[in-house]
Amino acid sequence: MSRPRIVGVSGSTRRPSRTTALVEIVAQEVARRREISFTLFDLAEIGPGLGAFSRADLPEAGRAALEAIEEADGLIVGSPIYKGSYAGLFKHLFDFVEPEALHGRPVVLAATGGGRRHALAVEHQLRPLFGFFSALTLPTALYAGDEDLQGGTVTDPLTRDRIAQAAAELAAHAVPRPRAARLDRVA
Repeated sequence: MSRPRIVGVSGSTRRPSRTTALVEIVAQEVARRREISFTLFDLAEIGPGLGAFSRADLPEAGRAALEAIEEADGLIVGSPIYKGSYAGLFKHLFDFVEPEALHGRPVVLAATGGGRRHALAVEHQLRPLFGFFSALTLPTALYAGDEDLQGGTVTDPLTRDRIAQAAAELAAHAVPRPRAARLDRVA
């Protein structure tokens, strides 16, 4: 049996990044449950080239990220929350994703922020975004505030339990699919 291709997307443009750490921790938990292939795209690396207004104008790193997202068997997406919403560059990346590409694809939603008042942004911002794509947003969403995730380590037991639950859901729903024949996109 082939391994499911899981793609992580961190919407943070900073290093070190609690958001990137959270996405990686979820991937590690999924890998504890089943063998996966994991690729992480970090906006700290690919973000500078995302200033394009069309997919055809993206640099190679941006196009590679989009292709991996669209071909993934499951996604772990995370964004820092700024003023009650996901990062603008994170949204800009997903604006380039083909609307039908994520149909039925399992997605773990995750976010980080400065405090608990941002926690509902996962439900009120991220879930509707992936609902547009008809993705299978998994029931357990994740939010980690400053006090929950420090130095790349989950310090809160409830957050740790939620990560384990979200990872179990993704491990159960990520099904390897045959790669579709790629059509060359016309610029």
